[in-house]
Amino acid sequence: MSRIVLIGGHGKISRILTTQLVDNGDEVVSVFRNADHASDIAGLGAEPVVCDIETASVDDLVPILTGADAVVFAAGAGPGSSAERKHTVDYEGSVKSAAAAERAGVSRFVQISAMGIDGEIDTGDDVWAAYVAAKRNADIDLKKTSLAWTILRPGALTDDEPTGMVKLEASTGKGSIPRADVAALVAAALTFPETAGFTWEAISGETPIAAAVAAGVSAG
Repeated sequence: MSRIVLIGGHGKISRILTTQLVDNGDEVVSVFRNADHASDIAGLGAEPVVCDIETASVDDLVPILTGADAVVFAAGAGPGSSAERKHTVDYEGSVKSAAAAERAGVSRFVQISAMGIDGEIDTGDDVWAAYVAAKRNADIDLKKTSLAWTILRPGALTDDEPTGMVKLEASTGKGSIPRADVAALVAAALTFPETAGFTWEAISGETPIAAAVAAGVSAG
């Protein structure tokens, strides 16, 4: 059994992941900002912790992360949010979480990022440009830490039923993937410490998740 802290714990992927981890016998600490969601999270079998990653300091986060075996950063400002919030949540939230993990002695860190953030930024859309910059810079800064990080960059997210079959490569090309399969990929990454140091894109494919992760590690 592992103790896993999910930052952004009320998001769709995080709630699915919570159920998967709890069913696996893991202890889940779910961090989210809206106190009204506490009963939902507790009902999934996780320990609810109300903390706004946007306004919290590293000092605030350290006690929450202390004693954990791994941290999953799955927070995001979400659709309809401003360019400023893309920076304060998607970027600064990740940076603060990583710094807190280092100070708390938690070495394992899995980050859910986004596909296509290494290309040119569309400066005609300020919010989109801020989102891309936030995700890109969060990944760059995470790689500079001492953490055993894994970065997953899923394609377009859907609420379709999971297939358990993915394409997992450094660059997959465009595609979509059910949120439940992204959650299963995160769970697999947490299970296999050999995934540390890898950045993968992920879309639906023809390879079972465990086999895709193993092949990704073997490919180096």
